[in-house]
Amino acid sequence: MSNNNISSPEFTTLCQSQVTLLAESFGAVWSIIYIAEDVIKDGETSLFPSATYPQTEDSRKIELPSVKLSEVWQQLQSHSSTQLLPSNLIGDRNQADVHWQTNTTETKQLILPLIYQETFIGLLVTGREDREWLQSELKQVEGIALTLAIARFLELQYQWTQEELTVQENLRRVERDRLDNLIHQLRNPLTALRTFSKLLLKRVLPGDRNHKVAKSLLEQSDRFVQLLEQFEAESSPQTASNSPTPLLEIGSNTKLSSNFLLPGLNSQLDSVNLTEILEPLIDTAKAISTDRNLELQNNIPSFIPEVKGDFSALREIFNNLVDNALKYTPPGGKIILDLKTNQAMIGIAIRDSGYGIPKTDQERIFERHYRGIQEKSDIPGTGLGLAIAQELATKMQGKIELISPNNLAKDRPGTTFIVWLTKSTRIVN
Repeated sequence: MSNNNISSPEFTTLCQSQVTLLAESFGAVWSIIYIAEDVIKDGETSLFPSATYPQTEDSRKIELPSVKLSEVWQQLQSHSSTQLLPSNLIGDRNQADVHWQTNTTETKQLILPLIYQETFIGLLVTGREDREWLQSELKQVEGIALTLAIARFLELQYQWTQEELTVQENLRRVERDRLDNLIHQLRNPLTALRTFSKLLLKRVLPGDRNHKVAKSLLEQSDRFVQLLEQFEAESSPQTASNSPTPLLEIGSNTKLSSNFLLPGLNSQLDSVNLTEILEPLIDTAKAISTDRNLELQNNIPSFIPEVKGDFSALREIFNNLVDNALKYTPPGGKIILDLKTNQAMIGIAIRDSGYGIPKTDQERIFERHYRGIQEKSDIPGTGLGLAIAQELATKMQGKIELISPNNLAKDRPGTTFIVWLTKSTRIVN
């Protein structure tokens, strides 16, 4: 709260206008608005004057009336927030050269706490000499005190918000620097991986069983490069300010599109040949399943009717779902890919004999960062794969169906995900 004792010029002007109003409308011969240095909780805080009346050339030469804050705090504990405090809470004021006081007339003093939303913000201290305060006048003075309290409260809220934004901006800058460093460090090994993949692909004959593995390795390296390039393009300052990507509405607030770093979806969906997506994916999955002692069974025919969608988005969906099947199926298990159709849609089913998804988790399994029971396991994950897949499928007028248990194995419940996509109306020769 280091800046809380610094009032804005606007608030200072408001305070000065209110003490002037007290003089002109109510005959106050002097007024002071004290502002608390910190939000008061236990009666211990410092007060500083924000505005005084009358003003002098150098207000620092004026000996302001002292305030017994501990007694004020005790009064606040036993009275309402608008209670006019007794004048004896002002200390003795015997300074003869104070312009607003005479030695012959007792000043009718008032002390009003500035309180808003149970927050003590300061004090309004005022006084006049010629008459007592009427009840109607007291109500108006209380209104002035409330106005000042609200204005100062809003100013503090703004200051606190700015401080929090500064902290968040500094944290964001640190995280961005770390991410930039990581991306920079990834480029060299990624370049080497792509180079080795190309060399390997040239040396392995097309008939060799390792040819598909080398090809898949190069394709995955290229996909990694595309993701890095997309990240750098979308996170640049110029792109952020000129991006045509629509913002998602949350009440009256907005946030950045959740498609950040994900495949872009055009408003006009294309006709996509799923075979071009699934074949290299299955080749890679077979190599991984062999290494992990898993059986991968592909029952999808070579010809599949085209679907409406986005190539990159569909590749992301199936990558995530097949990766999950490989990750959550223990050694000795089985993964089966099937084709399902109905009148309007094509379904690609990924079944596994893995740990399954409990009924209690199934309603939330597509939420971002939700992992359910797997949160307690030693299997690494972020809880983003299914959320990304579901979001992309929905935007392509499709859906993902979850079935668990699937009875694929006797010893484990297993899980089945079926990606349903709309058939394309394009006629293929």
